[in-house]
Amino acid sequence: MEFALDTITRFMADMMLPFMRISGMFAAMVGISAKTVPTPVRALLTLLLTLVIMPVVPPVPVPEMFDAGTFVLVIQQLVIGIAIGFVSTMVLNTFVLAGQVVAMQTGLGFASIVDPVNGINVPAVGQFYLILATLLFWAFDGHLSMIRMIVMSFEAFPIGSAWWEPQRFMDIAEWGSWMFVAALTLSLAPIVSLLIVNLAFGVMTKAAPQLNIFSIGFSIAQIMGLVIIWLTMSNFTDHFENQWSRALQFMCELLYVCPV
Repeated sequence: MEFALDTITRFMADMMLPFMRISGMFAAMVGISAKTVPTPVRALLTLLLTLVIMPVVPPVPVPEMFDAGTFVLVIQQLVIGIAIGFVSTMVLNTFVLAGQVVAMQTGLGFASIVDPVNGINVPAVGQFYLILATLLFWAFDGHLSMIRMIVMSFEAFPIGSAWWEPQRFMDIAEWGSWMFVAALTLSLAPIVSLLIVNLAFGVMTKAAPQLNIFSIGFSIAQIMGLVIIWLTMSNFTDHFENQWSRALQFMCELLYVCPV
């Protein structure tokens, strides 16, 4: 059996370019982009998803495999995939930031551990929030929503015939402000509660100067921080659901599709 060179070239292009877009999403997506996930496993998942969606992707107009035009198409597919996956990463970083703020305010920031996802030292409270947010991401079928987004991106931005406007990249940067807004909303109750506790210690120090506020207040502030985190944990799911809904809505706006 013989195959023409044009047939082989077209098959490689039809497979390589969707593969690059999907691999870009998996490289920045929550959970799968973690360092704990082996690279061969990530590549196998990318290849499997590429083979599944190849029949529904329009043919790719690539006359030559090794030229500047093909290289530009590869970079474009990577950028689109990374941009879609980066939105989900900002959702989880919201809760990491909130955990770091709470840890620093309560004095629990001294307890730091190595984050296996990013490979850096983070407060234990931030890592705890990150684990909870990651589990909720899988529980809310976030991975299925991301796969649906990458499939719809081939309809919104066909390979070789459509590209993002520069304003879309600015929209992604501006949407990052929601990360700080949601982190402040989640950590606002612990911050205000610790402020009241510190004000109470200030009144006690003024009334009884012989009390060593540094030795007493620091330990009590840590205990109160743990209690406040426990009391506010019931709102964690609501905060995640709201932030994830905003992320889905934003990704739909990027892809010019209806809300999911």
